[in-house]
Amino acid sequence: MLIRSLDFIFSLIALCILTPLLLPVILILRFSGEGEIFYKQERVGIKGQTFSLLKFATMIKSSPGIGAGEITLKNDPRVLPFGKILRKSKINELPQILNILLGHISIVGPRPMVPNTFRKYSKEAQCELSKVKPGLTGIGSIVFRDEEQFLEGKNDPRKFYDHCIIPYKNELEIWYVKNQSLLVYMKVIFATGWVIVFPKSKIISNLLRDLPKKPGYLQN
Repeated sequence: MLIRSLDFIFSLIALCILTPLLLPVILILRFSGEGEIFYKQERVGIKGQTFSLLKFATMIKSSPGIGAGEITLKNDPRVLPFGKILRKSKINELPQILNILLGHISIVGPRPMVPNTFRKYSKEAQCELSKVKPGLTGIGSIVFRDEEQFLEGKNDPRKFYDHCIIPYKNELEIWYVKNQSLLVYMKVIFATGWVIVFPKSKIISNLLRDLPKKPGYLQN
């Protein structure tokens, strides 16, 4: 109940503060690219129920059915010019504030996944993830904030994602569910703001020292 109250208060404050930024972004998207402002995508939430996740549109409309599909690669040609700026700055994620206010997600939690990706997680992970609301940010989101970098140069990015990235995300998300607390919640929010300013920082591993160790093949 406390976390839900904090989610609502923090999100309402953020929406008020960020409105001067969001309005110009909306106008630019409306009159550039394909004219789309928001992108809605089905994601898996608490108790395995699906909901529509909101983002600013950054890719061409047909992107889910072409190229790497649900995976975004570095210099992905499906990403629109202005979309590159939004994705790099993470501004494209801000419409999810509305998802928080509606109670679909929390500020902190496991990354909300599309059903196809959710099914690739272990049965244990699926069970654990279904116990909590997914989050705008989270441990997995911070560790893999530049996921394209891990996929760069791989002969089969999709296979590498499924067999190398997902298993470690499994461990991180299960760790979060089993260790969630108000302190972890606040640490993740702080770490999220920190890595936006200092993208190369490893602060999350310093704040949460007992996180599952990153496999050698994911060191960067």
